[in-house]
Amino acid sequence: MSLIAELKRRNVFRVSAAYLALGWIVTQVTSTVAPLLHLPDWIGPVVLWIGVVGFPFVVMFAWIYELTPEGLKRESEVARDASITQHTARRLDTIVIVLLLVAMGLFGWAQFRGGAHDRLTVVAEPKAAGQPANGGSGRVDRSVAVLPFVDMSAGRNQEYFADGISEEVLNLLAKVPQLRVIARTSSFSFKGKEVDIAEIAKKLGVANVLEGSVRTSGDKVRITAQLIRASDSSHLWSETYDRQLTDVFAVQDEIAAAVVSQLKVSLLGEAPRARSTDPKAYALFLRGRELYRQYNADSLTEAEGLLQQALAIDPGYAPAAVWLASVIFSQVDVGILPPEQGVVKGKAALAKAMESDPGSAEIYSTLAMYEALIERNYVDAARNLERAYQLDPTSTDIAGQASAIVRRLGRLDLAVALGQYQVSRDPVSIDAYDALALAYSYLNQLDKSAEAYRTLLDLSPNSAWEHTAYGNLLMRKGDYAAALGEYQKEPAEVYRLTGFAVAYRALGRQAESDAALKELVARYGDVKPTGIATVYAERGDTEAAFAMLERAERLKDLDLGAIGMMPAFESLHGDPRWLPLLRRLGIAPDQLAAIKLDINVPR
Repeated sequence: MSLIAELKRRNVFRVSAAYLALGWIVTQVTSTVAPLLHLPDWIGPVVLWIGVVGFPFVVMFAWIYELTPEGLKRESEVARDASITQHTARRLDTIVIVLLLVAMGLFGWAQFRGGAHDRLTVVAEPKAAGQPANGGSGRVDRSVAVLPFVDMSAGRNQEYFADGISEEVLNLLAKVPQLRVIARTSSFSFKGKEVDIAEIAKKLGVANVLEGSVRTSGDKVRITAQLIRASDSSHLWSETYDRQLTDVFAVQDEIAAAVVSQLKVSLLGEAPRARSTDPKAYALFLRGRELYRQYNADSLTEAEGLLQQALAIDPGYAPAAVWLASVIFSQVDVGILPPEQGVVKGKAALAKAMESDPGSAEIYSTLAMYEALIERNYVDAARNLERAYQLDPTSTDIAGQASAIVRRLGRLDLAVALGQYQVSRDPVSIDAYDALALAYSYLNQLDKSAEAYRTLLDLSPNSAWEHTAYGNLLMRKGDYAAALGEYQKEPAEVYRLTGFAVAYRALGRQAESDAALKELVARYGDVKPTGIATVYAERGDTEAAFAMLERAERLKDLDLGAIGMMPAFESLHGDPRWLPLLRRLGIAPDQLAAIKLDINVPR
């Protein structure tokens, strides 16, 4: 008998086929399950090599041993007339067929999951917050929310680093125009909450969610990321990266590229890439940025120190310089840094950033905010805002900054459009709803403004200023008792006293109004003079109102540039001092109308 015939008789070919089919199934299951269990990257290759090494032993086993009714025996010990190899062959044929069917099923499922979307239609319009992702339509929705990555480090003390990694990935994805990426404020609002992926996706109005974890140890980092389709909680993609800290920027690029690929986006240009720096400078930058967002005197002071340290390590790291400028201007805003000193330091930081990265949209938008809010140089502010939009038209951060600027320019329809865009990309952000509410308020669309404020306060009932803003709106609608109720909920004393001084007087409680105003002037006369001027204006005390506005002008109060739009000052519009004041501030109607501003708000 020939060798081939003997191999067939001993079922060596059938055993080999069964082994190969089973091996393929095992490797496929391993590649799917390992990332979900956060197993190390070497698990897959080890399983594959075990299969490869085991194959010759399986072939030898099938050649040497034969299955008999009494169990396994060496083939040489089995008489030919007692052999049941033909019966064993039929059983092996059945096993091979079943294994091949399972393998084909796995292959088909993987193809459907990863590639079938190419044949589907892309959703043209972004969904509103709360609308179910995909809606059962079967269409591809290129919308995604990036959740804050979980800190898995041994000491659980790298949360700021994990948050920073996920935010940087979010920022990279947001630069892809074909994707609708939910902004950080909304995505990070679910941090630490026990909410399942489907519910998060529903509230944010997205079809896909990216989540992950970060584990640091010395100079090494493990980053795990997985893209989940919300409609059925299936994993579109997952990967684990074990790298040196110096490679963290490449990992961010790879994660963003994988998401773009899985959502079937065809890039029109080069893929956005993370800006790299020294790992120590990067850690300082992330920590400083996190402290900035706490927005109080202590956190802003500490944030400045950390960002200065980052720039000492890498003077050319533009993101640190941009955030340093924002920190310094915020120190002016909260009153811990004199405006003159803040202007010098902030402009120096922006100049350093511009020198390092003249193509950064964030630099131009921050510069526009500085020019509009501090310098009241609205011509240059508009020019830099246009430049920021040319460089990054989809940024919700830039949309928020633009909204504040265009309100002061009196372009209120544009301010509404910007607010609506912010809400579509940042559906649980109080800043987005505040921008929209103010724009509607200035347009005298009080019901729409009230709806935006109610949504905002449902999201964040303890936010400073917002109860007062809503109370002011209720005062304009004549509901003085409800307005007082809102002022009583205001957590910030300066705004609370401002509201009391107005509401008590409207309700006929003059003594309480006078007491609130007296305390307001004594405690905050040099901090919020423009706000105090609104109280005098609404009381009809024109002289006191102008005196306080003159104080605001001397003190360079940042709120002064908005007085042309503020309804509280309508009683002053007929006074001969009003237009000259606006003209000195650069915000007279004809001055603002002459400013060119061309911004196309994305759909």
